[in-house]
Amino acid sequence: MSPFQDTAQRLGQTARQASRELATAPGGQRDQALLTLARLLREKSANILAANQGDQEAARAAGLSPALLDRLALNPTRLEAMAKAVETVAALPDPLGRIRTGWRRPNGLQLSQVTIPLGVILMIYESRPNVTSDAASLCLKAGNACILRGGREARESNRVIGRCLADSLVETGLSPAAVQVVENPDRELVNQLLGQDKYIDLVIPRGGKGLIQAVDSISRIPVLRHLDGICSVYVDLSADLAMAEAIVLNAKISRPAACNSIETLLLHKDIADKFLAQVLPGLSRAGVEIRGDPAVLAAANQLGLTLTPASATDWDTEFGSLILAVGVVDCLEAAISHINRHGSGHTDAIVTSSRQAGTLFQQGVDSSSVMVNASPRLADGFEYGLGAEIGISTNRLHARGPVGLEGLTTYKWLVDGEGQLRV
Repeated sequence: MSPFQDTAQRLGQTARQASRELATAPGGQRDQALLTLARLLREKSANILAANQGDQEAARAAGLSPALLDRLALNPTRLEAMAKAVETVAALPDPLGRIRTGWRRPNGLQLSQVTIPLGVILMIYESRPNVTSDAASLCLKAGNACILRGGREARESNRVIGRCLADSLVETGLSPAAVQVVENPDRELVNQLLGQDKYIDLVIPRGGKGLIQAVDSISRIPVLRHLDGICSVYVDLSADLAMAEAIVLNAKISRPAACNSIETLLLHKDIADKFLAQVLPGLSRAGVEIRGDPAVLAAANQLGLTLTPASATDWDTEFGSLILAVGVVDCLEAAISHINRHGSGHTDAIVTSSRQAGTLFQQGVDSSSVMVNASPRLADGFEYGLGAEIGISTNRLHARGPVGLEGLTTYKWLVDGEGQLRV
């Protein structure tokens, strides 16, 4: 028997009890806990940033990748954004008790489908300490208890943020077990938590592909998955090339480690040479390494540039850095086929002046977000008006795309009768 089995069971049991209390807590009380959390994040900012600095130093010494170091790092601006995100969630309408649909049957039965919390959510994530406050705020707003297990690289940051969470719950009269931040970094504890299907209703892993695959293979609890962020932009024949350049630069350069940063750029053959001449200087100035197919390499050669040839695996890789695979396609249909074959179902975009092409692209590309004339970096719960997000799902069932409050609720049927019987 694992030495962590009792610990995992205790975490699950206390979270389940807290979830029942949260489900009936007034919306105003849950909102007040969030507003208190935002205040404490600001009041304890020096403590949080000091803890994060220690995490960063240890992570650098351990050889953490630049992408993970970027996700780990907090500064006053990012910390203020965390507090504002919590306040944004608090200001959203209460998702609970909403009648989704309802009707009266011929026999007089009145039926109502009403939103309720999912129950208990286990969140397993790497690096990003802002996920601790984001996940907690969304879960609390939707009436869910949560168990949060961040990566060992953010242990001290999460410990201090966890104290702010516990204090905000106690101060507003809610159970501190409603949000439990797991400080023990041992993976065996995670394995035991993934077996607590009696108490935990949903697992949300957020991090690298290896983490998500490991969770998915072990868990006895349903998993909300996001395996890869292999996002693309396709520049169509009729595209406004100035718009296309701005979108491509934003989608690759603004935060290359983000899951909604693009890894692939596809160009219609009839505009490829002209657009490459336009966009390559900006990508080069930003330090982006271009890996091109033969047509791109030939066009670059005409411009006096030598690029890296794209390998077969580059089209299936989430680089998470300043690397971009660039290819030329014959037509819109070829672009759609390429994206469906090599993409991860996350976010893809077309730049076009043709309404018909935009519609065909949105109908044909099988991703959780499909955009026309917009940067894939906008695929985000806050940008979609959901408040903070708990993750981006590439699942088909339950929730897809940025998961906000709606994705953290389910429903039950309320049936009111006057003595009706089954005939």
